[in-house]
Amino acid sequence: MYVRQFMTSQVFTVSPDESIADTMVLMREKKINKLPVMDKGKLVGFVTDGDLREVSPSPATTLSIFELNYLIAKTPIREVAVKKVMTCQPDTQIEDAALLMREHRISGLPVLDQGKLVGIITATDILDAFLDIMGFRSPGQRVVIETKDETGVLLDLAVTIKQFDVNIASFAVYHLRDNQVQILARLQGEQVSEVKASLKEKGYQIRE
Repeated sequence: MYVRQFMTSQVFTVSPDESIADTMVLMREKKINKLPVMDKGKLVGFVTDGDLREVSPSPATTLSIFELNYLIAKTPIREVAVKKVMTCQPDTQIEDAALLMREHRISGLPVLDQGKLVGIITATDILDAFLDIMGFRSPGQRVVIETKDETGVLLDLAVTIKQFDVNIASFAVYHLRDNQVQILARLQGEQVSEVKASLKEKGYQIRE
């Protein structure tokens, strides 16, 4: 699974000279919270609603409302945007993008293709990918199988499930302690109950 499969291709951007006020309006109107900063087609920064909140004057300030509005209206985004921007490419694997965000504690990555901005991927997009991998949006019945982590387990499960003409919509494996694994399967068919009974007979633990 790759970034191109989950990224947003329609990306709103701002120029370095845009004011904080105009940027906040754009985010509010488009219902977004991240914006690449572009200068003559080149990515030069990245700004989030969190960055804007940090530089917005505190309610405890001694400035008047007129002075506050003036500062927000006149301060350009270049003053608050992150200059060293972490990016990825369309063919970056989704788990690598997730790891990059996690390690750098960021919630979004501009996607560049040969230096050209072609999209943006966010933590929400990563969550969507996770839900797809887990089969959350797939039809069928959720079955959790616990067993030893050993060679041939997945093959045995697949053969057993096939015997009952049940389709495997998704498989996800989570490694536990003591050489155990939990396998989350989403199964489609009329004999899922029979599959579960057969697996129990073989010694697999079925977690409800």
